[in-house]
Amino acid sequence: MWTADEIARLCYEHYGRTLPKQGKPEPNREWTLLAAVVKIQPTADQTCDRPDRPVQVTKEVVSMGTGTKCIGQSKMRKSGDILNDSHAEVIARRSFQRYLLHQLHLAATLKEDSIFVPGTQRELWKLRPDLLFVFFSSHTPCGDASIIPMLEFEDQPCCPVSRDWANNPSVEASDNLEAPEDKRKCEDSDSPVTKKMRLEPRTPDGMAHHQSFGNQESGPNSPDVSSSNLTAEELAAVTGTAPGGAKVVDVYRTGAKCVPGEAGDSGKPGAAYHRVGLLRVKPGRGDRTCSMSCSDKLARWNVLGCQGALLMHFLEEPIYLSAVVIGKCPFSQEAMQRALIGRCQNVSPLPEGFGVQEVKIQQSDLLFEQSRCAVQAKKAENQGRLVPCGAAISWSAVPEQPLDVTANGFPQGTTKKEIGRLQARSRISKVELFRSFQKLLSSISEDKWPDSLRVQKLVTYHEYKEAASTYQQAWSALRKQAFGSWIRNPPDYQQFK
Repeated sequence: MWTADEIARLCYEHYGRTLPKQGKPEPNREWTLLAAVVKIQPTADQTCDRPDRPVQVTKEVVSMGTGTKCIGQSKMRKSGDILNDSHAEVIARRSFQRYLLHQLHLAATLKEDSIFVPGTQRELWKLRPDLLFVFFSSHTPCGDASIIPMLEFEDQPCCPVSRDWANNPSVEASDNLEAPEDKRKCEDSDSPVTKKMRLEPRTPDGMAHHQSFGNQESGPNSPDVSSSNLTAEELAAVTGTAPGGAKVVDVYRTGAKCVPGEAGDSGKPGAAYHRVGLLRVKPGRGDRTCSMSCSDKLARWNVLGCQGALLMHFLEEPIYLSAVVIGKCPFSQEAMQRALIGRCQNVSPLPEGFGVQEVKIQQSDLLFEQSRCAVQAKKAENQGRLVPCGAAISWSAVPEQPLDVTANGFPQGTTKKEIGRLQARSRISKVELFRSFQKLLSSISEDKWPDSLRVQKLVTYHEYKEAASTYQQAWSALRKQAFGSWIRNPPDYQQFK
């Protein structure tokens, strides 16, 4: 049907062909992260006379995002006109919501061909049953999924983390799984040392073991873990041996910090440095952020769907991702499984249509050419320090103004005087997505609105979100049973109209 490499190649080609030079990293000086949503659809001309024949599909990128930054808490705005989180995964998802809004407009207003078909309930829609969506990210999501072991050097897919950097990760980098260039150099991407890390030990029932690995500060000596909070399996890992028998020489650490209310990282050397499974916030440059890690957000989308609360008014069931594909980078299947699925797998009951999805997780062997490691490998010794690109690019498969390039949460080039004006809003900011939602509403006669929008007079963004009752019930169950420490913005940040 499709392979991880086919998904990665499609996204890389779309990035090179469709996205403008504006917003992309400066050559040999900057790097970025890439994420996208790909629509998978069976080709129309298939016949049923060959049931053993592989299903032929068409693959189309419907949203894409780049970016590595978030804003600090002090820069958040109550008007909803700034992007708080510009990590690639979040930009791609918000761009996907813009695509979904357009597709709903095609179905509900224009009666044109769309990804949606009428549902069984009054004035509600559902995804066409032959369609599915695959999420691609050029790098392992920050947060819990990034807490993975480093094996012996010949198994490293990229340059190992240096000891100094691991103790003091850069607060501005979201790509926290690679060492800075002034510590160790990446090998050529085609050399034997860039073999993909294989860390997929399986139990008889097919589930991966859950283990935490650490940074061994003193060579072969086992670190002191007498007071650490580890399981028996995790304690075994401290000896420096992975389940497959390969030696663990270090740990890839995440720069995302544990949220207030969670048991914090111990900071001890070795396997005890990080505690796995915890909610984390993205780091900020001095000013703490309120943005949850991408691992946490992907786990949330895997229960609540990618459409968000507003769109749920029009949908019979959430829009889920069928698979997540990660590009060539440090990667652990069991860490991804734990972060995206395992932490929420016992959440129940959930409203009809909602559920914890067994999303398929795969890795590609193809490296993103503007990732930190790829740029590092090509950079000459005297070209200075690599830095993350400050801009973020959003692209949606919509007919009008599909592109959006931002920096510091506003359209690139916005001056301080312009902030607050219409032209100083990203097309995927909360207020602009809300405006698109209201435009969809106004194009439908009120007697054909879904019941959830007709029972009461709704005005503010917050009121519309809260009125999506099934979504809010599912979100409440997820918080109570798995994500109780999730940082939520105060209601006064959602009172805009």
